[in-house]
Amino acid sequence: MADRRRALGEYGERLAARYLTEAGLEILDRNWRCRVGEIDLVARQGQCLIVCEVKTRRRLEFGGPAVAVTPVKAARLRRLAGCWVEAHPSTDTRDVRIDVVAVMRPPRGPATVEHLVGVA
Repeated sequence: MADRRRALGEYGERLAARYLTEAGLEILDRNWRCRVGEIDLVARQGQCLIVCEVKTRRRLEFGGPAVAVTPVKAARLRRLAGCWVEAHPSTDTRDVRIDVVAVMRPPRGPATVEHLVGVA
């Protein structure tokens, strides 16, 4: 079960990275970790640094993927954004934004991607 869940998450992150790249964002980091936690994707669009949480689901029985980004998770993402900026002082950014990429991978049919901008 854990292997299937991990594979689903990795699939969602690959799809999200491709989606963001095709939308014109530059991916700077993937699965960056520090003492506070992990950032799925770090991207840049012009002078804006984007910390991106990727949530992937197969079914909606517990709500859509974005529902999993609670206020506690959003606060952690803001702290993680500060940690990333501190660890990468040469990165030229003026703004920091927290986004969510929600990936639905149903048992049948194609996956869908929804990019929620500036959620926290």
